[in-house]
Amino acid sequence: MAGIHVKTFAHAALEVDWVGASEFEAHRAGGPAVRIDGDAKSAPSPFDMLLAAVASCAATDVVAILAKQRTPVKSLRVAVAAQRVDATPRRLASAVLHFAISAPGTTSAKAARAVELSVTKYCSVRSSLLAEVPVTWTIDLKP
Repeated sequence: MAGIHVKTFAHAALEVDWVGASEFEAHRAGGPAVRIDGDAKSAPSPFDMLLAAVASCAATDVVAILAKQRTPVKSLRVAVAAQRVDATPRRLASAVLHFAISAPGTTSAKAARAVELSVTKYCSVRSSLLAEVPVTWTIDLKP
């Protein structure tokens, strides 16, 4: 990528505090904390949080896009199915985001376009993953 200059800006600082065993709390300074458990016993694991970050980022955009189309979301759930590489560091190999959306007045085509735009264009978390990691989706449009 020599010769390509991208304008950047600072993201708010994040702090991660060890609370014992494999448990941590992540938060912005003075902000609410999220518990993370490396063993996934008392809280989501770091990898769970990565998948949740992709899903919630995409879902945020879908809600905004459908609201702009004047078909506000009544309910939305994203179930994530993921594959990991078997060898260390066991990174993400692929993910499928299964969207269940209720947005009265929207069509399957509009919901599909909202999800496509979110995952392929607007979701900064998805765009931060390795390009060769496929993230695909399915949509179940509810009444």
